[in-house]
Amino acid sequence: MTVATDPHVSLVRAVTPRTPEGCEECLALGSPWVHLRLCLTCGHVGCCDSSPLRHARGHAFAHGHPIVQSFEPGESWRWCYVDEAYV
Repeated sequence: MTVATDPHVSLVRAVTPRTPEGCEECLALGSPWVHLRLCLTCGHVGCCDSSPLRHARGHAFAHGHPIVQSFEPGESWRWCYVDEAYV
């Protein structure tokens, strides 16, 4: 899928990271993470699929917010969890 054809792109909003210091759930639990992902619908910051608890993916499906952007310095790619594709 591309940006032009992915229907989930309509859910992207201008967001402010809710927890810019790290994964929202991992911070609350005291758990480690590997990389961070920013939900482009609500600003949730979650940990990636390589992290032990995979909070970004869980958030995407629990809340219907499928598109994230890398929240790592120097990275700007976006991913749709529903379509398992870059957008």
